Amino acid sequence: QVQLEESGGGLVQPGGSLRLSCVASGRTFQIWTMGWYRQAPEKQRVFVARVNRDGITTYDDSVKGRLTISGDFAKNTVDLQITTLKPEDTAVYYCHAYVYGGNDYWGQGTQVTVSS
Repeated sequence: QVQLEESGGGLVQPGGSLRLSCVASGRTFQIWTMGWYRQAPEKQRVFVARVNRDGITTYDDSVKGRLTISGDFAKNTVDLQITTLKPEDTAVYYCHAYVYGGNDYWGQGTQVTVSS
């Protein structure tokens, strides 16, 4: 089992920046990738970005250039830096871990609201 805990959400003005953090605990040695998804109001949860143990990062095309993911697998953490925030970035952001063997784990989510 792997547990994930997010932090760093909140209310941000358009054009601002935010850093989300996630820390994993439990059987962390099984983690292959860590990443982020988001779910906007009344929409499905969608992929945002991920990083694997080799340091390879993958981003959804819609967020490239504004989001930067960084992972530290020695500390079992993954951060997501978001710049130039837009109202359409408003969503619950979920930390995700994919482990060897094919299981997925999710955090509880952290709310990001972009509004003036």
